[in-house]
Amino acid sequence: MTVDMKKCVIAISMAISFSAAGGLRHYSSSVEASDWQLIEKSRLQCTLSHQLPGYGEAMFTSLASKQLNMEFELDMFKLPRNYAVAAVYSVPPAWMPGQMQREIAQMPIRKQYNGDLPEKAAWTMLSELEKGYWPTLYYQDWYSDFDKIAVALNASNFSRPYTEFAQCVANLLPFSFEDISYTVLSYQSNSIDLTKYSKKRLQMIGEYLKEDTDLDLILLDGYTDSYGGSWNNKQLSIRRAVEIKTFFSDMGVDPSRIEVTGHGERRHVAPNDNKMSRAKNRRVVIRMAK
Repeated sequence: MTVDMKKCVIAISMAISFSAAGGLRHYSSSVEASDWQLIEKSRLQCTLSHQLPGYGEAMFTSLASKQLNMEFELDMFKLPRNYAVAAVYSVPPAWMPGQMQREIAQMPIRKQYNGDLPEKAAWTMLSELEKGYWPTLYYQDWYSDFDKIAVALNASNFSRPYTEFAQCVANLLPFSFEDISYTVLSYQSNSIDLTKYSKKRLQMIGEYLKEDTDLDLILLDGYTDSYGGSWNNKQLSIRRAVEIKTFFSDMGVDPSRIEVTGHGERRHVAPNDNKMSRAKNRRVVIRMAK
């Protein structure tokens, strides 16, 4: 017997044992009512949702990040009362005679938490849905020793919403809030002109703020090197920070949530005895909080 045949036998045996050992309560949407929706569509997050009548909601989510990512979450009306494991299988619907179900993953069940699966398992489930299979979770009911639970994702009406979801994922920003929440911008000597790299960095922040202006607080701290008078340096550090505040306000951030502080030539991060070191002291530090 080949390895694949053994797996098929195990899968069939498992399904039979679930039915035989006790009542199998099955949750899934009907073919006619199967509803897939893109409930979150932005450059920060894409979420594909599927309603499970009487049970809850299944969601696939990808977030803006440097790395491609995906997560599956099972939002249940009744949260688990204990710890266990759910077996996740790709199950062929009735109109695919002769096809065998395949195991996708083992999903940990944690007390008082929704179920979830990481990137590889989530992508596999999406691939199986795209082929018409029904990803199905099997586990022992935590409220009844006599019942087993089967939760199936119906592949009907999946194709079009999934295409929109895939397009949304492809358009996510290639960085997250954590990547820009602390940023140091550098300046040309004795001016409010940013260096070329800092201009690109500020543009990244601007792209993010176009999508998410709901920030609790932005702190802008301006600094200079020690060349020039201390009063002039103080004013220059304020001007630099105010310029950034204006930029953020133009992006839709409430100005009352932006605090500006000019430190002048105080709090150096490098010596002021050579050109390269002084360049490190000419800066505005951006700190964001959500």
